[in-house]
Amino acid sequence: MIQKHDGHGSEDPKQSTADMTAFVQNLLQQMQSRFQTMSDSIITKIDEMGSRIDELEQSIDDLRAEMGVEGSPPPASKSSE
Repeated sequence: MIQKHDGHGSEDPKQSTADMTAFVQNLLQQMQSRFQTMSDSIITKIDEMGSRIDELEQSIDDLRAEMGVEGSPPPASKSSE
């Protein structure tokens, strides 16, 4: 009994290679797309965090100005000495 139901016995080797190449290229394109989406998401979140940090720093500066300690250095800057 000849085994042709596995798909490899009657197939042209060149066609099999072309099919595998197309499959791998498609898989790589999908992976690249997913990585790009993740990268864009990470960059967006980092940008949002940067904006929030800027807002927090501005709020701290405003509070310090209201308290009249605008000219004094931040407490953390001299703690390493």
